[in-house]
Amino acid sequence: MHDHTVTLPVAAWGQTTTLDLSFPEDWTVTCCRMAGHDAPGLSDDQIRAALASPLSTPRLSEMARGKKRVAILFDDLTRPTPAYRVVPFVLEELRRGGINDDQVRFIAAIGTHAPMPRSELVKKLGEDIVERFPVYNHNIYDNVAEVGVTSYGTPVFINREAASCDLKVGIGGILPYGQKHVYNGGGKIILPGISGIETIVDYHVKVYERIKDFSFDPRVVEGIPPYRVNLEEAARLAELDMKVDLVQNNRKEVVGLFAGDFIQTHRTGSQWARCIYTTPVAPPSDVVILNSYPKEDQPLVGLWVAIQSVKPGGDIVIFSHSTNGIAHVHYLFGRFGDGFGGPGWSPGRHFQAAEARRVIFCSPYLSKADMDNYSPERVTFCKSWNEVRTLLERERNGQTSVAIYPYGALQTV
Repeated sequence: MHDHTVTLPVAAWGQTTTLDLSFPEDWTVTCCRMAGHDAPGLSDDQIRAALASPLSTPRLSEMARGKKRVAILFDDLTRPTPAYRVVPFVLEELRRGGINDDQVRFIAAIGTHAPMPRSELVKKLGEDIVERFPVYNHNIYDNVAEVGVTSYGTPVFINREAASCDLKVGIGGILPYGQKHVYNGGGKIILPGISGIETIVDYHVKVYERIKDFSFDPRVVEGIPPYRVNLEEAARLAELDMKVDLVQNNRKEVVGLFAGDFIQTHRTGSQWARCIYTTPVAPPSDVVILNSYPKEDQPLVGLWVAIQSVKPGGDIVIFSHSTNGIAHVHYLFGRFGDGFGGPGWSPGRHFQAAEARRVIFCSPYLSKADMDNYSPERVTFCKSWNEVRTLLERERNGQTSVAIYPYGALQTV
């Protein structure tokens, strides 16, 4: 008998690019690719054209005329957004509007995540940008300015440097967000991106207590949930002038660019993302493999996709090849001691894996602190595919069905 092999992309921001998974010959393997798997990346001219035709705003070069200080906001490495691909063209637009390099600064919209060292800033923006422009990390605990209060009662504090600028441009991605056809992007570059801790805690925790008894909320239209309306009000108070939202293929190439008003880029970009990221569901399978690429710092994001295919009593295997381990630093929901954590942390937090018997985390970068966050009755940890395969074969005889989602952080069903 001979094995057969499936190759997965791994380490979105690292050096390794692929991982080979070999399976026994009598195992049936279904690889579930998203609709936009082979979508071609945009050319330079197509990127320029998209920026020149924004949604519901003037062209960026027109908005830039007469402005003094420009802030360009960008997301961190927990998001696979290839900001480096579009930053040069955003700068072209600004120069067309009379903006010089010394009027521009970049701000990492990291929200409650860890600050980005220079090495990460270079991966996200490119060496040239980090050398030519000041690039600042956002600090949720200090140097914030109050810009108003949303109709939901959320006080809005944003990065002081960004608040001092009279032109604000955000660059981010349209990505699935743990539910069917729900996507990140748009105004989230402001909240939580560059918001203060008081704003973030209210938005993520406190506001839900205030609205839980609402039977009808007139602010919610077209099926947009209250949390999205709240963050968009915050982004409007922060005066986010233009958002550039990107949709990407399995190779992290930009296949869709939506520039303009952040609400319009989110809505329009989400429709395009649906066409790209939607994936046929595999038949019910004994083993479901979820590769968390290219969002490997938050490997549970795609779990809801995996549970669509697992048989009752089956196993879900999650791969993460981030050198940060399986839990990125998170100052809101993270754990920082034996019995305490950030303002949103609580003991006994767990995730739902439907009728799966077990979840197997496979990462070469395990840590005791990460593993202690999960119940050993439901979660097993391995460092290599060989370990995982040995574990799976030990408990199964003969034919076994396997479903693979090769870039689960981008896939939706």
